[in-house]
Amino acid sequence: MSKRAVLEVIALDAEDATAAQAGGADRLELVTDMAADGLTPATAAFRAIRAAVDIPLRVMLRLVDGFAAGDLDRLVARARELRDAGADQFVLGFLDPHGGLDLSAVERVVAALDGCSWTFHRAIDHAADRDALRKQLDGLPGLDTYLTAGSATDVDDGLPTLLTEAARGGEPGYQQRILVGGGLRLAHVPRLLAAGIDAFHIGGAARPRGWSGPVSAEAVAEWRKAVDAAV
Repeated sequence: MSKRAVLEVIALDAEDATAAQAGGADRLELVTDMAADGLTPATAAFRAIRAAVDIPLRVMLRLVDGFAAGDLDRLVARARELRDAGADQFVLGFLDPHGGLDLSAVERVVAALDGCSWTFHRAIDHAADRDALRKQLDGLPGLDTYLTAGSATDVDDGLPTLLTEAARGGEPGYQQRILVGGGLRLAHVPRLLAAGIDAFHIGGAARPRGWSGPVSAEAVAEWRKAVDAAV
């Protein structure tokens, strides 16, 4: 049998998490402040969500809007605090002012994760050279996923890049899983699955009332059905 595709849903609180799990989400990305495109949630929020659901949680490590690392001492302290609270999967990614990978910042934060699994997020879509970024990150402990739309805008624009990168899956820098998110629509799913991409990330698509409303279990279930249909 083919393995089940991964459906990851953004959750802001325990209500979101419970609805996402009920709808069939495999994993949650935990953030706060979507006006800043998702920042590190409070440790208390992590604990509440961890108590509410039993699916894996990936916690955002990002203190400021944009892709600069910001206050690294504070970020590392937050990462350690979340680890102490039981977090064991994370999301991060930092660029320098020129769009290059801020490798020293990434390495410092990753060192605080003690080998935990982590996703390099959509900073890759804003990198000056995404191929160079992938090769620089190759071999870092715990890196198993890239969250990407294939472009700085959305999946509509990034689809050719996603398909090209999926075809390079065995090469150094391309062995991590591609998790597609950022303007992802149900109509994209069959083509992505056909290309061997088997992980999908949704935020607003799980919220019929927008970011001011909660995750809808029914909306997540619609996505669950779509990502399972062609696998």
